[in-house]
Amino acid sequence: MDYTDSKKLELAKKIYLYLGAIFITSLVVSNLIFQKFFFWYPFDLEIFGLKLFELSVGILPYPITFLVTDLISEIYGKKRANEIVIAGIFASFFSLSIIYIANEVPAIDVSPVDNETFTSVFYLSGLAVLSSMLAYLFAQFIDIRIYHFWKKKTKGRMLWLRNNFSTFTSQFIDTFTVIFLLCSFGALPWDMFEGLLLSGFIFKVLVALVDTPLLYLGVYFFRKKFNLEVNEEINI
Repeated sequence: MDYTDSKKLELAKKIYLYLGAIFITSLVVSNLIFQKFFFWYPFDLEIFGLKLFELSVGILPYPITFLVTDLISEIYGKKRANEIVIAGIFASFFSLSIIYIANEVPAIDVSPVDNETFTSVFYLSGLAVLSSMLAYLFAQFIDIRIYHFWKKKTKGRMLWLRNNFSTFTSQFIDTFTVIFLLCSFGALPWDMFEGLLLSGFIFKVLVALVDTPLLYLGVYFFRKKFNLEVNEEINI
């Protein structure tokens, strides 16, 4: 990239900011909506007596976070990807503190949402945020580390390999850790553990396979727009 072109540099910074906003929004929202469950039924399957694809709606925006960090890792580098992860941690804990304060403030008699409803819907989200953050710390940093390991090994080629290798590993770690902690904290019953683990991981693997073309499209756009060579990163 020609760093003497101030307009392109400003555009690169703006896109990085928007990608960060998408990442943080997806992360925080996934923690707030996790208590609603649905049945995703492309296949009516059972494994070891467990019904697959009974999922929390919180899983829907979460794969976006891994797509965004892979794209930032590829275009902006490891340091910028780690910065987004840290910003996401801060945003999630900040949202947790707001939920805690809001839960402690008593509702008035005419409030459309009473204390009990608010606690049952939102306060458990605090457990989700805490559980998600512990899982997130493991998963996202592992995702970035594996991604750059394979990027270095392949010298910037075979984008599909590092995208899927890093995502499959990190998604399993994330799914196992967050469900284990939610069950341990009592937010979910233990009899849902195996079903949610299998369903969540398989769903995330399928989404990862689908988002690989989107990653290729994003990388193609950046390389064409900013005249990047293979394995070249934008330094902002």
